[in-house]
Amino acid sequence: MESLWKLAYLLEPASLTLVVTAIFVTFSSASRALDHGREMERNLDFSEASITLDRSQALMIPLASSCSLLLMFYLFSSVSQLITAFTAVASASALYFCLSPYMAYIRSRFGLMDPLVSRCCSKSFTRTQGILLLFCIGTVAAWLVTGHWILNNILGICICIAFVSHVRLPNIKICALLLVCLFLYDIFWVFFSERFFGANVMVSVATQKASNPVHKVATSLSLPGLQLITKKLELPVKLIFPRNLMGGQVITGASGGEYMMLGLGDMAIPGMLVALVLCFDHRKTRDMGIPSEKSSSKENKYLWCSLSGYAIGLISALAAGILTQSPQPALLYLVPSTLGPVIFLSWRRNELRELWDGACPVSSEKAHSMEV
Repeated sequence: MESLWKLAYLLEPASLTLVVTAIFVTFSSASRALDHGREMERNLDFSEASITLDRSQALMIPLASSCSLLLMFYLFSSVSQLITAFTAVASASALYFCLSPYMAYIRSRFGLMDPLVSRCCSKSFTRTQGILLLFCIGTVAAWLVTGHWILNNILGICICIAFVSHVRLPNIKICALLLVCLFLYDIFWVFFSERFFGANVMVSVATQKASNPVHKVATSLSLPGLQLITKKLELPVKLIFPRNLMGGQVITGASGGEYMMLGLGDMAIPGMLVALVLCFDHRKTRDMGIPSEKSSSKENKYLWCSLSGYAIGLISALAAGILTQSPQPALLYLVPSTLGPVIFLSWRRNELRELWDGACPVSSEKAHSMEV
């Protein structure tokens, strides 16, 4: 009975915020992926089109992730500044990608002029794009200087959305293959890696802080305000929320340290599944002759089924971590709770074969997509 009372820790502000944020990010990633695909088809511009994974690529992702994990485990201290610099560039690009539609909406809503500034690589570069680019660079610079967890989360969310928008799954067959492989990957590196490598590789890598190249440059140049620049950074490859989020005391006995964490992969991988079924829902709605802007939740059954499963799986993972007082592989709970209901629902609706073979047709061969 006492162990069940520990589940009250799920009601901590940090826990609730983590769950709500993760669900929001997963939904936003799928929605942006659908909108991005529409933009590419509408503009006939496939230079930034998404990559659709095939069977071999789905199998390579867990292997490549395992190699990267080992490299980070053994060599992180040697290459942390390089990783930070690369992450900063990726974060700025992802933030620009996420904010571009809102900037375009504001420009069209208020009829703002957007004069051409220059051309680069056969692409136009406007004043609005320049302002947005400067804002994104400034945001990343603020993260590099302060290392604030809110900026870290914003950049991590943008990376997740950009990844799901550009790397897609063609059907449930490839999706199931990828999710099952990553299901096994997560279990091994969390539960069994200590037997082979002397430490929990996944946890060690996830909790490492990277050296800040900005601090090193400021130190070498003896710049004023050096004490304001953080020496170590949490990289935006995970969401982090301080347990005393509302300024109160941490509940005694809560698992983990001073932060609650959730890796981007625990949102991006289920987000790819959600993007796949959202595309399928959109196609079914279009085939029924219902305008997409008038479609209701009744036409998005697979979307809400997968999102509900994601919420249940995430809460189960957090509850397991609290009860066992040990790190848990989130995909152990997220894969069955998302993939299972989608397959069952499609079977009940006699749409499993259609979803199994492909939910969304590839826009064009020029889209750099690869099918089985």
